[in-house]
Amino acid sequence: MAAERGGCSLEAVPLPPEVRESLAELELELSEGDITQKGYEKKRAKLLARYIPLIQGVDPSLQAENRVPGSSQATAAVSKQQKSRSTNSRDERFRSDVHTEAVQAALAKYKERKMPMPSKRRSVLVHSSVETYTPPDNHSAPPDVTTGLVEHLHHERPQVASVRGVPRGYHSSILETADGVPVNSRVSSKIQQLLNTLKRPKRPPLKEFFVDDFEELLEVQQPDPNQPKPEGNQMNVLKGEPLGVVTNWPPSLLAALQCWGTTQPKAPCLTALDTTGKAIYTLTYGKLWSRSLKLAYTLLNKLTTKSEPLLKPGDRVALVFPNSDPVMFMVAFYGCLLAELIPVPIEVPLTRKDAGSQQIGFLLGSCGVTLALTTDACQKGLPKAQTGEVVTFKGWPRLIWFVIDGKHLAKPTKDWHPQVRDASAEIAYIEYKTSKEGSTVGITISHASMLAHCHALTQACGYSEAETLTNVLDFKRDAGLWHGVLTSVMNRMHVISIPYALMKVNPLSWIQKVCLYKARVAVVKSRDMHWSLLAQRDQRDVSLSSLRMLIVADGANPWSISSCDAFLNVFQSRGLRPEVICPCASSSEALTVAIRRPPELGGPPPGKAVLSMNCLSFGVIRVDTEEKLSVLTVQDVGQIMPGANVCVVKVDGTPYLCKADEVGEICVNSGATGMAYFGLLGITKNVFEAIPVTAAGVPVSDQPFTRTGLLGFVGPDYLVFVVGKLDGLITVSGRRHNADDVVATALAVEPMKFVYRGRIAVFSVTVLHDDRIVLVAEQRPDASEEDSFQWMSRVLQVVSLSFLSFQAIDSIHQVGVYCLALVPANTLPKAPLGGIHISETKQRFLEGALHPCNVLMCPHTCVTNLPKPRQKQPDVGPASMIVGNLVAGKRIAQASGRDVTQLEDNDQARKFLYLADVLQWRAQTTPDHPLFLLLNSKGTVASTASCIQLHKRAERVAVALIEKGRLNVGDHVALVYPPGVDLIATFYGCLYAGCIPITVRPPHPQNLATTLPTVKMIVEVSKSACILTTQAIMKLLKSKEAATAVDIKTWPTILDTDDMPKKKLASIFRPTSPDMLAYLDFSVSTTGILAGVKMSHAATSALCRSIKLQCELYPSRQIAICLDPYCGLGFALWCLCSVYSGHQSILVPPLELESNVSLWLSAVSQYKVRVTFCSYSVMEMCTKGLGTQTDNLRMKGVNLSCVRTCMVVAEERPRITLTQSFSKLFKDLGLSARAVSTTFGCRVNVAICLQPNRLGKLAEQGTAGPDPTTVYVDMRALRHDRVRLVERGSPHSLPLMESGKILPGVKVIIAHTETKGPLGDSHLGEIWVSSPHNATGYYTVYGEEALHADHFTARLSFGDTQTVWARTGYLGFLRRTELTDASGERHDALYVVGSLDETLELRGMRYHPIDIETSVIRAHKSIAECAVFTWTNLLVVVVELEGSEQEALDLVALVTNVVLEEHYLIVGVVVIVDPGVIPINSRGEKQRMHLRDGFLADQLDPIYVAYNM
Repeated sequence: MAAERGGCSLEAVPLPPEVRESLAELELELSEGDITQKGYEKKRAKLLARYIPLIQGVDPSLQAENRVPGSSQATAAVSKQQKSRSTNSRDERFRSDVHTEAVQAALAKYKERKMPMPSKRRSVLVHSSVETYTPPDNHSAPPDVTTGLVEHLHHERPQVASVRGVPRGYHSSILETADGVPVNSRVSSKIQQLLNTLKRPKRPPLKEFFVDDFEELLEVQQPDPNQPKPEGNQMNVLKGEPLGVVTNWPPSLLAALQCWGTTQPKAPCLTALDTTGKAIYTLTYGKLWSRSLKLAYTLLNKLTTKSEPLLKPGDRVALVFPNSDPVMFMVAFYGCLLAELIPVPIEVPLTRKDAGSQQIGFLLGSCGVTLALTTDACQKGLPKAQTGEVVTFKGWPRLIWFVIDGKHLAKPTKDWHPQVRDASAEIAYIEYKTSKEGSTVGITISHASMLAHCHALTQACGYSEAETLTNVLDFKRDAGLWHGVLTSVMNRMHVISIPYALMKVNPLSWIQKVCLYKARVAVVKSRDMHWSLLAQRDQRDVSLSSLRMLIVADGANPWSISSCDAFLNVFQSRGLRPEVICPCASSSEALTVAIRRPPELGGPPPGKAVLSMNCLSFGVIRVDTEEKLSVLTVQDVGQIMPGANVCVVKVDGTPYLCKADEVGEICVNSGATGMAYFGLLGITKNVFEAIPVTAAGVPVSDQPFTRTGLLGFVGPDYLVFVVGKLDGLITVSGRRHNADDVVATALAVEPMKFVYRGRIAVFSVTVLHDDRIVLVAEQRPDASEEDSFQWMSRVLQVVSLSFLSFQAIDSIHQVGVYCLALVPANTLPKAPLGGIHISETKQRFLEGALHPCNVLMCPHTCVTNLPKPRQKQPDVGPASMIVGNLVAGKRIAQASGRDVTQLEDNDQARKFLYLADVLQWRAQTTPDHPLFLLLNSKGTVASTASCIQLHKRAERVAVALIEKGRLNVGDHVALVYPPGVDLIATFYGCLYAGCIPITVRPPHPQNLATTLPTVKMIVEVSKSACILTTQAIMKLLKSKEAATAVDIKTWPTILDTDDMPKKKLASIFRPTSPDMLAYLDFSVSTTGILAGVKMSHAATSALCRSIKLQCELYPSRQIAICLDPYCGLGFALWCLCSVYSGHQSILVPPLELESNVSLWLSAVSQYKVRVTFCSYSVMEMCTKGLGTQTDNLRMKGVNLSCVRTCMVVAEERPRITLTQSFSKLFKDLGLSARAVSTTFGCRVNVAICLQPNRLGKLAEQGTAGPDPTTVYVDMRALRHDRVRLVERGSPHSLPLMESGKILPGVKVIIAHTETKGPLGDSHLGEIWVSSPHNATGYYTVYGEEALHADHFTARLSFGDTQTVWARTGYLGFLRRTELTDASGERHDALYVVGSLDETLELRGMRYHPIDIETSVIRAHKSIAECAVFTWTNLLVVVVELEGSEQEALDLVALVTNVVLEEHYLIVGVVVIVDPGVIPINSRGEKQRMHLRDGFLADQLDPIYVAYNM
């Protein structure tokens, strides 16, 4: 490795031993993570510096290049792109040359860190050209990791499906996994890259600790001792200039309108433009007055319901007007004021699902709005119901829509005159505001406030009568309403209203109108200035010399300064004077807070502050230099409004006054602010208003101040500076960041054409008790997949760099972007006038409805508050553990079933030692007694077998084996049959001939490639000398198709048993000892290991006897079995038990349920079966397939009231949710709630627990014992290998159901997994079992004696060291319950938690995959199934998507979030696949290791693979 890293061979160079030793130490440090890659290379270069010249012919620059594979090409590509890029594509609105250069510098530092690119199936790509894809790497086939066989089966898919985007530097390099195994696959190369990006120096070892009460403590962020703290004096309340006394100032706004309407009726009030920029209508003051009167009269007198007037003074009325119709809006607004109604202006709802529309509806409902005013054109455009009426929008109250066009208004009668009152404290209008959470509130503004605000604006802006004002803003709310509808009327001004639609077509329109109308004032946003910059090249003849004020309404946005500067640069030559630009700050609650005054109005010179962003994140103001990487340059927003008092208070907690150098929330006290949040008294008291206090706690005023939601400070000359908004505030690890800053940094990364500049949303989501930054942007259609990914990874690196605390060495003080998502163009929810609806975007992100086309998650860098990794305690010895339990009064966790030696059937047990003898005895004594009845998919009997029939068929098979197969006693025979009576007959035929049978599932004809190798492997591993099968399967095994999957020439003798001669067997073989081998039981475990166990004759008969006693089986009984007959308890119930106990078995092959789901339940009902067995996969099939058909089944006469017990055969933790759903679903068909129970068995003992219900003649004696119990354990304690019982419903609780009653003759103990000492009651450990029917050992080719001894002949290290136990490999615990057993003893319940082989060791804790998978499945409705596994310490989550592929990328963030929240784990890789990809065995268990192998060999054909950073 060392040689590779240097890029040259060191073998040729004689290095002194001490240097080689130092190099080896360095290697070790790097491999253990004690040193970073960079540090390693530095030290290594130092060591080798003296010897480098000895290496001839190597260019030093090459050595550096080889160190980072693939980065040289990337660098070249980047520099090329930078040359070709045009400079004008940069967004001036968010522009700061210094910032951009700083960001580029930061990027240069980070170039070397290459991130793995996600791979995506071709069909998911929304828009990408073929050229941008890396062709699949067909020349290097990934190895078949699944078997370790030499041949690599590389199935090439059609080209299209297999195309992946892969970083080019990684095509054919062989990489090593963490285990040191070279893997040549694309998946592993990406994971390797991911691991490389995560390489960090290890932290010093943590002190040993013990957490009380098992609480896992999340890492609490300790304040950085070096963090900046405010040092200035406490600020005082700032007083604005007094409001001037004007002698002829009207007593109310309506009085002003009446005055101008009657004395200056011809004066122009408002000019409306169409989308071509043509003036379509000019409203005069006379017209405004007369039409407002008409509307007021109509509203009060002509609208009635049940002869009552519809409206009375004080009622709220919705104003629904498009942005293109200011005239009608103005008439409606003043008409409502004249009628003493309260207008509530809202946006026009376009569809039933508009972003935020539901919240607007909630506001209307809470305001009691019943009437909406609109225009004829607008009403026609609204969505209609079938009746022709406007639909009721989601969440809206029922509204009456009233069109206010002239023809619908009535002329007032001569004697009707409205009362034009003086301005009072009554509500004048309600303005809506949407918070960052998406909730909408109404802010009430009184008549007095409205008047005072007009007065203050007139004074601050120096408005005079008949001035012309150009308004580009939305006239329904905010500055657009205050300047363009209210203050303009107060001063008889002429407003030119520029609609948004015109700005979209012609961004210069507002400048042209300023020029045309010689406007003195223009009200715009930075966006409008930015747009006009992009379009100004063609226009030479515009002049802005008439402007005395250019009011920038969003001057409070820290990035507006760049738009202002850039605009001035271009338009200064066209008559724009620098002092004309007047940024202002406002908020919905406090209205206008501050505005910059031109010098002629007495304003001080404008200010600019260059602030350290790092200090700002701590709320401290420190002036910095512009050369710095992370600075924020802000401009002032002028002085506070006349007549106002302003102070700055702390953002959190009590509103203490801030110090002079501290950022806080600006609060205003004046007569010109909003009054309250409508109908929300509590929120008004706590959020809307505040009473600021000094450090000593003394209130600064007896009047409450209104909170503005603006964050800022007061600078020199009493100028107000705003650095952000409370709504855009993101607090990560105690540091505050502004969403706008993050947007600007993202845009400064690359002025490339990857994303739309104005379409970026930044918000925070709470994951694991802290805010996490999410950045969503719209991707341009022409941006290639790889380019976009490069941009995303750069943004992540730079954002985290820009917001670094450089003093803080520890990485905790870094803010990373948690998730960066790119969505297709035009898919983000829009706010009414362009812009992005942030709260709706956030909502979609959290609901998984955003549908991104690219996503990059960075939980590894962002999440720094995970609990400390668990450090194992020094092991407590087994002896002290036993003593500890005894001292604590705990019994040793040991339990057993009934004692078989005491039972009445001992004579029979001795006679029934060999199953071959039992079958012969039954054939003689009860020849015609039916034993088996096989059903086909139609529910009809396919075949039957009585005792004599089975005996005779077995004889024929034995003859064929001896004569045709020439087999000897003890030879192994593979039985390859579909489920049926043939399988059973050939099994007994083998016993009759003295051969050892092995049942094997036949290959699937449609899927030979994957199923036939397993058959071949079992035949080879079991050393079968002969295969017995049907003619059809025999042909299949020898077919051409089979030859492509396996070597068909090496099959042993294959005999078909379809037509055997009727020959009598000379003598039936009788074993010399009960310990002789009876059969081999082969199965593939969930971890993908094929294991065969040996079952002796003694164990076989003991197993049958235990099941017979537990389930009370005797010849008059009937049981139904819907299980696979090839291994474990399924095989025993299918092939052995009926012959032993004499009961009749109704056999239902699970495969038949695929064509007839109700087959099993119909059979149970038809034959009135009391006892039935099934698997979880059968139960799931019935639950999913028959969920909606219970009524049909009832009509067909299906009745399950006969079932006393339905046992699920499994080798896993009981699936409570599934068994409960099944019970609830079929309760309607008479299934008893107590009928369903579970069983537990494993490789070493196939039947440890069975839970029959109370039934039969022994019920009075209580042989069945109590019902299975359920306990709730703390999942977090379980990870620490501890059992902590909690109440149902408590957080992190996990329900565990008892696995059934322990069988007669079985003893169970719980042992420590490492010390092998016995554990106490309710302690988690490995389940060990001792029983006459334990398997006698593994049957393997390799003769792994050590494994055999460890698993089958284990002894406790302390306590009872004599008993021989078998280790099950399952974790569980025993718990003594309050219930009593048949013997009158207290009942011991066994709870299985999960397989030890399956558990994941992560962060020093033990996780069970099923727990993580359950959380993931709950995360989104489209997740059908999930499986998790680890690879090189990364958690890989595979989810099956049951929905459209556009939802695939939504799942990445949801999966990452839920695993973090519920399990404190960071997901390394999220793989989205099609339904049915996760392999499941016949018992319904997930084959996670097969899945893992498929993933590593790149054979899953995933829809998307996301590598979390």
